[in-house]
This record gives sequence, C-alpha cells and structure tokens, in this order.
Amino acid sequence: MAYSYRCKDYPGMDACPASFVAETEAELWKHIELHGATAHQEQPDKWSLEDRQQIKNLIRET
Repeated sequence: MAYSYRCKDYPGMDACPASFVAETEAELWKHIELHGATAHQEQPDKWSLEDRQQIKNLIRET
C-alpha cells in the first residue's frame, strides 16, 4: 500500500502543484516536511499539533 498527499488540498495552498507518493506514511511525512521547508519557507518542527492533524487528514492510502 502507498500513501499520497497533495499540497494544494491544504487550506491556502491551492496554487501549489506539489504532490507526493511514498510506500510508507513515515516516508511521506519526510517529503511533506522537506517540501514545507524548501518550497514554503516553513519550519516543520514548529508546526502545531493542529497543523499536523490537518495534514494527516489529507493523507490518502492509494
């Protein structure tokens, strides 16, 4: 089973074309965090629990 995430599904990110697919959810989180840091100049280690839960709700099993 694989896991996927599309950045544009996160509120306010509808212009972002990034999407990721990974074999495990843990690997997918690494991609999401790296993307947040490099593309959006965010600090993933500072994301709130609510932000992380919102992202988790957008992760799909494929």
